[in-house]
Amino acid sequence: MCGIAGFITGDGQPGEPVLRRMLYTIRHRGPDDTGVYLDSAAALGHARLSIIDLSGGAQPMHNEDGSLWIVFNGEIFNYLELRAELIARGHRFATRSDTEVILHLFEDYGDSCVSRLNGQWAFAIWDARNRSLFLSRDRLGVRPLFFASPGDSFVFASEIKALFAHPAVPRELDLRALDEIFTFWHTLPPRTAFRGISELPPGHSATFARGRVSVTPYWDLDYTSAPVTSPNGRNQEQSLAEELLHLLKDATRLRLRSDVPVGAYLSGGLDSTLIAALVKDSGAARLTTFSVRFQDSELDEGPFQAEAVRHLGTDHRDIRCSNDEIGRAFPDVVWHAEKPIIRTAPAPLYLLSGLVHDNGYKVVLTGEGSDEMLGGYDIFKEVKIRAFWAAQPHSRLRPLLLRRLYPYMPQLQSQPPAYLRAFFHIGSDDTQSPFFSHLPRWRLTSKLKCFFSDAVKADLSDCDPIASMDALLPPAYRAWDPFTRAQYLEARYLLPGYILSSQGDRVAMAHSVEGRFPFLDHRIAEFASRLPPRLKMNALKEKYLLKRLAAGFVPPAVVNRPKQPYRAPDARSFFCGSGAHEYVEELLAPARIQRDGVFNPLAVQKLVDKARRGSLVSTADNMAVVGVLSTQLLMDQFIRHFQPDRNL
Repeated sequence: MCGIAGFITGDGQPGEPVLRRMLYTIRHRGPDDTGVYLDSAAALGHARLSIIDLSGGAQPMHNEDGSLWIVFNGEIFNYLELRAELIARGHRFATRSDTEVILHLFEDYGDSCVSRLNGQWAFAIWDARNRSLFLSRDRLGVRPLFFASPGDSFVFASEIKALFAHPAVPRELDLRALDEIFTFWHTLPPRTAFRGISELPPGHSATFARGRVSVTPYWDLDYTSAPVTSPNGRNQEQSLAEELLHLLKDATRLRLRSDVPVGAYLSGGLDSTLIAALVKDSGAARLTTFSVRFQDSELDEGPFQAEAVRHLGTDHRDIRCSNDEIGRAFPDVVWHAEKPIIRTAPAPLYLLSGLVHDNGYKVVLTGEGSDEMLGGYDIFKEVKIRAFWAAQPHSRLRPLLLRRLYPYMPQLQSQPPAYLRAFFHIGSDDTQSPFFSHLPRWRLTSKLKCFFSDAVKADLSDCDPIASMDALLPPAYRAWDPFTRAQYLEARYLLPGYILSSQGDRVAMAHSVEGRFPFLDHRIAEFASRLPPRLKMNALKEKYLLKRLAAGFVPPAVVNRPKQPYRAPDARSFFCGSGAHEYVEELLAPARIQRDGVFNPLAVQKLVDKARRGSLVSTADNMAVVGVLSTQLLMDQFIRHFQPDRNL
């Protein structure tokens, strides 16, 4: 795992000092080495975190005749198989790295080489003969890649802060992006939090040539293919469970390829415990696992983590996060996330990756992606119940099903049926919406927009984020059932836009830690997309097929535990009694809010007063505190006082 940066310019300027400055801002991604390549048109830079071919994998790397140069962030897990195939085709290799495999594949297959890769990547290949730059990002968006086109130049990097180190790239908040984040929790690619900065979407490649950028998709989740079937009339569930287990074992095996030790996260849930069990089953030596715990027993999963550790016999390390530690880490989290966030959940994961780094590990496997691919989220259960109730809206019994949702939210559980009906927005109009599954979540998050200043509200008066989302959907989307639509929205947008970025790559790489995700092997994603929904959620039993295969690997207490999503303390992390962290007081002061102009000072002051009294009880209030504060931090760090060497 690494950081990449570079630019193409027609006048030969700026040169190496600018490229070095760009690399300096992302040194946390690759503290082991740096390298640069420059010619009259191109500048490519690489900050290396050495994991594969420690002595021979330096970048930028070139092919035999020096006509192609690559900078690469990520891992190609099937590189050994591809390397053997390429050697059989006559290619000669100078290193043992997966980076060189990409170069030779590109020589043979051009842009379509990405279809041969099993991995997580963001890379750029400069063709010195044709004066063209090819960029690609992995299918599911594990690794980030951003670009800007100031004037007739093209600038790219693994993180936006590296783009801002280039003198031609302006720094300006994109209010439409803020409108999207305060609806979906993420922007819609290619939009980012900053005007003029684009994100290469997952499953897309791009080419910059002759002053123009063209972006093209090469992969997407497809739920229209023929469903998977059992061979020879065998029991379908058993057969498909065996196939899924085979895929998971192979995905885990490939992700253990490394020239440095590999650890694993162990949350105490089914997914991470199963991955750790498959690592042990593969014959790996004693596994070191890591987890985060909380002071609040409502959020803490320590007993389940302990059960998993006892069952698997791992060498376990954990970190217990206090509210105050989350509050102190939050500015660093926003610096690395490079976008406003509306939950504090990334902060404990930032602290956890620090624990991994301090224990000498660079690589961890995690269970991320299972819920999206195999039907684990409460929102999937919710859409089934809401659709069931909408079929008989006057039933007195069906509203009781809503009490099967969110058992970890006692305040919601105690509400009468009329409140639940309003909260979950079950109406005839909603059932016809292509976004039936997500409207309650988006409406709740959109309440945060009441804190916008009048000027911002006026600027956004013609914005319709949901219509923007609608324009991005694949043609077949409306023909899918509500459960499948919900899966697509989670996997295609929330997963890369928030979970794999703010809670994934950005907070892990802040401490030079690479996350690997067996459930996000594209073969598993494609297999899962063809599973009947009933094998993902059978009635209201989430991850039905996965639980069936996990029984032989995971202790029953973990397999059968109620679903508990990962959560962290929110607004209380910033306010201790009647006081607050110093930066919180400064950034949320009425004069500062007035000067920055994004939010309404009076509305924010009332919110802050409630937080000081400890009377924030609603989810919306807590999200508002985090959303407003993270936006103010983003403005302060990237617009007003940008310091590329902030964490060095």
